[in-house]
Amino acid sequence: MASMQDQFLKAGLINQKKIKQAHQEKSKQKKVERQTGTQVVDEARLAALEAQRKNAERARELNAQRDAAATQKAIQAQITQMVQQNRQSKGNGDIAFNFTNGNKIERMYVSAAVHAHITAGRLVIVCLGSNAELVPKIIADKIAERDASLVIRVNKPLSEVDVDDPYSDFQIPDDLMW
Repeated sequence: MASMQDQFLKAGLINQKKIKQAHQEKSKQKKVERQTGTQVVDEARLAALEAQRKNAERARELNAQRDAAATQKAIQAQITQMVQQNRQSKGNGDIAFNFTNGNKIERMYVSAAVHAHITAGRLVIVCLGSNAELVPKIIADKIAERDASLVIRVNKPLSEVDVDDPYSDFQIPDDLMW
C-alpha cells in the first residue's frame, strides 16, 4: 500500500520539494529532541486525542440514556402484563367506593364482596393509565417495587393496632362512606 505522501503526490496536491522539506523539518525536530532531552508537544495530535476522548464520552452517555429508556420501557411492560393477568372483577357494582388518585377523588362501583376485600386489604387499587384496576395485594407489592406511584390504595388489616395509640378504643366503622 502506498504511503500518504505517495497518494498526495499522485493526486497532485504536493510536489517532491515539499516532501523533502517535510522530511528535513521532521529530522531537525528529532535531532533537537535528542539533544535537549525534551519532547516537542504535537498540538494537533493532542487535539485529535482530546476530540476522540470527548466523542467516546458522549457516546457512553448516549448509550447509558438509551439503556435507561429501554429498562424503563421493560419495567412498564412488566407492570402492564402483571395488571392484565391478575386483575380482579369489580362485580356488578352497586356500592360506590371512593378513593383518591393524586389530588382527585375518584369513584369505582363494586359489589359488596369486592368492597369487603378492598377494606380488608386483600385487594389493592392500581392505576394503569386512566383505568383503575383491582389486583391482589401480592401483585400490588410487586408493582410497587417497580413503580410505587401506580399503587393507589393499600388498606392495612385492622388487626395491626398500635399499643400506644390513644384512639385505639374508638374503632372506625368499615362501612363508612364519604
